[in-house]
Amino acid sequence: MAAPVPGGSADRGRAMVAPGCVRPARLASAVDLSRVDIVLVRPSRPGNVAAACRAMKNMGLGSLWLVEPPAGLDKREVRSLAYGAWDVLDGARRSTSLLEAVSGSTLVAGTSGRDLDGAWSPRRLAAEADGRAGAGRVSVVFGPEASGLTGDELALCHERVHVSTDAAHPSLNLAQAVVIVAYELRLAALGDGEAMPSGGGERASAGEIEEMVQELRAALLEVGYLDPAGPDRILAELRRLFARSLPTPREIRLLRGLARQVRWAGGVARGRAGSR
Repeated sequence: MAAPVPGGSADRGRAMVAPGCVRPARLASAVDLSRVDIVLVRPSRPGNVAAACRAMKNMGLGSLWLVEPPAGLDKREVRSLAYGAWDVLDGARRSTSLLEAVSGSTLVAGTSGRDLDGAWSPRRLAAEADGRAGAGRVSVVFGPEASGLTGDELALCHERVHVSTDAAHPSLNLAQAVVIVAYELRLAALGDGEAMPSGGGERASAGEIEEMVQELRAALLEVGYLDPAGPDRILAELRRLFARSLPTPREIRLLRGLARQVRWAGGVARGRAGSR
């Protein structure tokens, strides 16, 4: 009888482990696709939205937010581009601001065509999403096709994601970008990616973190720590720092109380204290 062939029917579904080696333990967690929101910000063409819906459903994603969507999503020729994914298109939630769309998520990842310092690859996003989000939702944000997310919009994101492309022709259309990220998330969900162990526990949402950051902004301006002419760069770094620390809602409430106290004390020092 011929020896079994590696990769044959006897080996399907099994990892090959060399004799004498210990099989590595399966990592504790993988991203849950039902807790992933794709957020499209000011997409320029309705056909691009429809194609992105089909890409999402190909990879098992079904939750879509549209921030300032274009007109014409109900046209027949547009809907044909979402073939089989009309439920994703018709079920999309709409908002007028990015903050509204992501406020309920505990991890917000903004994509960028620019290779920003510290940006994650889609594979790293898929590996770390569950551990960073805990039991909360993950928002993956895509900007307008021509310009991408603004600096203020990227500042709202806890992490930035960049798809590495060839320098000779680096631009991707919206559906291409969505399907690349969604594919990596799907691999992680199926256990074929590089998922990191989940830290578990309750996480503060992006909305809760943002409320705290705005109170901290007022406090740090009051005590002269921030430059009133340009406070947002430092605040963006602080926002990402807080998000990486995986705070609980209670910890955010503690920080908000601290910020209020700092602001009050700054007012006392400047001779304009109010009530706490």
